[in-house]
Amino acid sequence: MLSRLILVAALLTAGSASAQSDADALAAMINAYRSSPDACHEGEAQALPQLKTQATLEAVKLKPGVRVLVALQNAGFSGTKADAISISGAGNLQVAFATIRKAYCRILLNASYTDIGVSRQGGDWTVVFARAAAPLPSVAYPDWHDAGMALLDAVNQARAEGHTCGAQYFPPAQPLSWNAQLGEAALEHSNDMAAQQYFDHTGKDGSNVGERSRKAGYQWARVGENLAYGVYTPQEAVAGWLNSPGHCANIMNKDFTEFGAAYAITPQPAVGAIYWSQVFGRPKLRA
Repeated sequence: MLSRLILVAALLTAGSASAQSDADALAAMINAYRSSPDACHEGEAQALPQLKTQATLEAVKLKPGVRVLVALQNAGFSGTKADAISISGAGNLQVAFATIRKAYCRILLNASYTDIGVSRQGGDWTVVFARAAAPLPSVAYPDWHDAGMALLDAVNQARAEGHTCGAQYFPPAQPLSWNAQLGEAALEHSNDMAAQQYFDHTGKDGSNVGERSRKAGYQWARVGENLAYGVYTPQEAVAGWLNSPGHCANIMNKDFTEFGAAYAITPQPAVGAIYWSQVFGRPKLRA
């Protein structure tokens, strides 16, 4: 297997890809290995998708004491997972690949990575692996209200089907309706968490969901709140809540009749700096 891959590298260098740098050629060899891997530390290995070469990853400067993912973020690459391999004294492409494959095959065959960047300085080689972050919700939902409605749809689907929250089964419940005041309460709290970068049901001003809902003009008989941090889509947020018994119970609670939700992103977007709020309510009956 290794001799075949070395032959592939030689063809890449001498043939149609002769203009590639050694760094690009090493990335190509790693992708060839992922496509047809042999055993890694005696474990079974399966063919994996190709990694996408990223110029940003090639230019990343790793410094002692700085985590790889932070270095990527500083370079402008938005990722959720990253790793780096550095070797010294490998004077040519074949030695570099053989060294990396022998010592780091588990990283090379990590199915969670989507992107790669390789750089070389003399006999020193650096290979950066990363998983690109999903687009921020502002790409798919530039209007927070649209994201809130997507959350409502996912919540109502769960209520229609019934759901087991932890050890308790909740039968199907009536759909919730959108309430603009609860939406404003959710937006206020998401914006505050994003601006001040904290994650808590209690606001920095000491407010709770009941107070924020009243401030938005909603007079409630019952109110509840779910929060999420770091997920990129309404569907991911609802899936996470449904897997948490307390959050799931809020979603399935038949006593709630209305709903509002929103997201916010930190002013300087960073990986995971996305805050979701959904507020459930039942209004007071008017005398």
